[in-house]
Amino acid sequence: MSKRSPSRISRLARLGGLTGRISSSYIGGRVRAAFRGREQRKEALDRLHVDNAELVVETLGRLKGAAMKVGQSMAMAAQTLDLPEDVSKVLGQLHAKAEPVPFDDIRESVEAELEKPLEDAFAAFEPRPIGTASLGQAHAARLPDGTDVVVKVLHYGVERSVDTDLLALKTVFLGSRMLRRERAEVDAAFDEVRDRLSEELDYLQEAANIATFQQIYGQDPRVHIPRVHPHWCTERVLTMDRMVGEPLDTFLEQATPAARQRAGVTLANLYYEMAFRHRTLHADPHPGNYLFDPEGHVSLLDFGCVKRFDEFWIANYAHAALSALDGDREGLLEYVRRIDGWHGNRPGAADVLWHFADTLSQPYRAGQYTIGDHQDSIIDRLKPIIAEMVRYPELTIPRDIIYLHRSLGGLYAIARRLVVTSDWGALLRKHASYAIARAEGRLSA
Repeated sequence: MSKRSPSRISRLARLGGLTGRISSSYIGGRVRAAFRGREQRKEALDRLHVDNAELVVETLGRLKGAAMKVGQSMAMAAQTLDLPEDVSKVLGQLHAKAEPVPFDDIRESVEAELEKPLEDAFAAFEPRPIGTASLGQAHAARLPDGTDVVVKVLHYGVERSVDTDLLALKTVFLGSRMLRRERAEVDAAFDEVRDRLSEELDYLQEAANIATFQQIYGQDPRVHIPRVHPHWCTERVLTMDRMVGEPLDTFLEQATPAARQRAGVTLANLYYEMAFRHRTLHADPHPGNYLFDPEGHVSLLDFGCVKRFDEFWIANYAHAALSALDGDREGLLEYVRRIDGWHGNRPGAADVLWHFADTLSQPYRAGQYTIGDHQDSIIDRLKPIIAEMVRYPELTIPRDIIYLHRSLGGLYAIARRLVVTSDWGALLRKHASYAIARAEGRLSA
């Protein structure tokens, strides 16, 4: 191929250089801070966070692969890291950083995988990509029988970079002040990311994921799931129906308020159904992974990142959610302990944990609540509480909660743009109660 991904040694050198530059910048920052007042120290640290976020974006955007994917996850989680809002904006640029792979490279990959010339495999294949992401690139095509499809092609060599990239990035985040968490918690988080990445790098696994969602939602009028065309699929090439619909930005320009409402409520119902009923969650809530028709029906795209839950863990999580909804502090603390989110007995940790859960529950207790209107200030109210939580190492993020809350946060961001009104507490209670009843054997399989 004419253009290869950076070699493992080259990637390690770049990421190692990133680690050294960030670590050195914080050491120098601490030295300079000794000669500044409190307010000046805070402003300087905020500026340093932004500068280092820009450095991360610049480096990871060039590397693609696991490094960029992890950086995108960090961008989505930035609010929970007690970083300045400017850092979130900078890291968010990673979602648009992937540069297209030349078509000659795509042709060579597809022909090698399908073991035939491109013209024999497809009636048409559009050279210009319809999307380039950190792990792969998508092209519109047409099968010999006239079916319009999308062909995803894994970036060359990306699977060989995963362990190198994750190790280097873990060092970056541990060696800087971007992650102020215990080593064991960071290790567990990166293990979870590695597991999900390993699945995303196997397109036959993604095809199996699509088959699962077809079985669940194939006849559901609210949502459309693509079909896979297995004769045009390998571990590195995935061919599926091309879905019809508009991306979120276009939908927002054209949709009626009723269509926006339908889309937002559908996305919320799908989230709770997937998590609590099917225990199989479409866990990559980037806006580009959804299309919308004029009536507000939703098409799901990209099934590489799917999180599955043990029925007893999700039932304990449901118990914790309902305890918070019902104002039951002791129940909340007990079930958070059961899902491995709280260790130890310091009263301060219990207080801040309850403060977080109680505040987060307020929109769920409000009856009809509008996400995205001028009164929807839940994120602003949670930020100082999250900043307090990170001071307690016994309050940890269970690895099973990472993608669950990543999806919730991503869908909340979409709902804010749609401006959606519903009784969110009734919605949560219905699906959480189902998960509990299922784990207790009060429902059939």
